[in-house]
Amino acid sequence: AKVIDAATRKDFVQNEVVLIVPKQGGEAINAVADLKGDKITRVAIGNPATVPVGRYTMASVQEAGLTAALEPKWIYGESVRQVLDYVAREEVDAGFVYRTDAIHRKDETRIAFAVPTQTPVSYPIAQVAASKQAATAQAFVAFVRGAQGQKILQSFGFSAVQ
Repeated sequence: AKVIDAATRKDFVQNEVVLIVPKQGGEAINAVADLKGDKITRVAIGNPATVPVGRYTMASVQEAGLTAALEPKWIYGESVRQVLDYVAREEVDAGFVYRTDAIHRKDETRIAFAVPTQTPVSYPIAQVAASKQAATAQAFVAFVRGAQGQKILQSFGFSAVQ
């Protein structure tokens, strides 16, 4: 729709899909393939039709050839936060969320492993094409992409663009 100035669009930060488990106990899970076992019966995932982390998760599961084995175990959440809640309340054995969400409940959940994804989880930033504050927009983009902005974002679990 040409709402943004395409020349200014750049990725400014990355996130990561992780598998989380309840903080206490549970099965040792070190890879997506470990979810196939009989002891893992419920795995929360964001609904792939509406939740981006669900799409990243399904792509990784498909790439690992585990779609048929894991489909009966899926408990679909309507958001990353709902998946996080399911794991924190121990209503499921594990769940797929973003690293930045997992750190919000680190007293109740723990990260078992980072999930490899074909497509990096990245976030773009750009100026609005018709901005009446172009200089301010440029300064904001520069701040977010600069050392101080990146340090703030890293404190929330994001990582620098590779």
